[in-house]
Amino acid sequence: MYRENYINSLRNELLEMVADQITPVALKYGYSEVPMETNIKWRPLVLVLGNYSSGKSTLINEFLGGNVQSTGQAPTDDSFTIITFDDNETNPDTIRIGEERDGKFLLNDAEYPFESLKKHGQRFASHFKLKKVNSPFLKNLAIIDTPGMLDSITERDRGYNYQEVIGDFAQIADLVLVLFDPHKAGTVREAHTSLRDTLPSRTFEDRVLFVLNRIDECASMMDLLRVYGTLCWNLSQITGRKDIPMIHLTYSSHAAGKVSNEEGVFHNYLQHLDNQREELKKAILQAPCHRLDNLASFVETHGERLSHFLEALISYRKKARTFRLKSFFSGFMVSLMAGGAGFLFIPSGLPFLAADPVVHISAAGTIALAVMFLWLFGIRKYLFKRFHRKCLKKIDDLTPLNNQTRRDVWDSIRDLVYVNLKSTNARFSLGDVKTEYTRMREIHDRGSKEIREALKELATLSPDEIGSATGPSSPMGFFDAENVYDGEEPV
Repeated sequence: MYRENYINSLRNELLEMVADQITPVALKYGYSEVPMETNIKWRPLVLVLGNYSSGKSTLINEFLGGNVQSTGQAPTDDSFTIITFDDNETNPDTIRIGEERDGKFLLNDAEYPFESLKKHGQRFASHFKLKKVNSPFLKNLAIIDTPGMLDSITERDRGYNYQEVIGDFAQIADLVLVLFDPHKAGTVREAHTSLRDTLPSRTFEDRVLFVLNRIDECASMMDLLRVYGTLCWNLSQITGRKDIPMIHLTYSSHAAGKVSNEEGVFHNYLQHLDNQREELKKAILQAPCHRLDNLASFVETHGERLSHFLEALISYRKKARTFRLKSFFSGFMVSLMAGGAGFLFIPSGLPFLAADPVVHISAAGTIALAVMFLWLFGIRKYLFKRFHRKCLKKIDDLTPLNNQTRRDVWDSIRDLVYVNLKSTNARFSLGDVKTEYTRMREIHDRGSKEIREALKELATLSPDEIGSATGPSSPMGFFDAENVYDGEEPV
């Protein structure tokens, strides 16, 4: 299929560009601890968050078509579980778990994009696992199930920083589902922190879907309206958004029917509502399509951030070069004055040196050289350390922040710039940084434009359009040439 080949070709080019162009710069200057393509090279990911009683496991099981995750009213699983497709299982009629792996395997296998999570420690690794399931639902995506959010639990209780882990997963996920249930529509403390701080800083709003699950447990339509209103109010307060995002109303038809049969109760109001579980399922199945958009955003975002990062380093190096030149000339002038003073006072202080003009001049020159040596290897170093500390204290002065976009980008890289300058004392080549800055600007400016044009062309292709067997050779013409970065270096 032409469209499928086009998607694969575009995806491969994006990954190749990240690996060849962005990763070397990111690793060199400490922008990233692992190769940038590590987080985006695997299949599309759907992150599922929610309170411990929000019905995450039940929802996942219904989508997969089998009992894969444990369910219950109390917390049943405190692990982060990657649920992916099992290629080795050939019988799709019986949905079952074919293979399970622990966290140590996941964190050290280059096939998976979780190497960067090693920093969360051994306690996290022991609460991290993989399940391979033969569900057709997982053929083009993987699901990340998470421990239920609680009110009273702390980082000490879990043994790792839950919000940091959630943030890292959200950053590489193509879709994030946040589930609530009628009993905790007010949101618990961990959910409040995730919605207010973690998710906004690590992913984009359009990747987050809100779900009010288990609505069949509301006693009446009025009860449901109260719950829905409470959730809307809390989301507006937490997110600070005036426009309330869409909230999918869902329930398990199987669970609702079971309760009705056991208790002799039937909620008549449910017949007036659409169970949006199928719509939610369709939205999840669109994750592979979102992956290309997310890859494009990834390239744009990190191209812009890296170029701003390098711009700050260039600014520092220019300031440092100016300071060194000024201090050198200051030392040169001080040494000349010291030599001149010595030439004038030697006749009165040391007349035996003044008797011979050659010796007299040599002595004055020796004084000048000694002062210059002392200045270069003593005073100048001390002054440069003061200059370095002053620059770190006023690090915001390294780059103009004349609009909100630049301020937002700077906020995301400011600490990284600080760490780089503090740890390396700016021991890098100004010429190299300028060249790499030019490359990152090209990726952000011209490369991003080519990517968006390729995605626009993709949108015009019919899903069943048939073309060549191999598809287009290069959706992004900008990256065809061997030397795509031939712009002038910044001055």
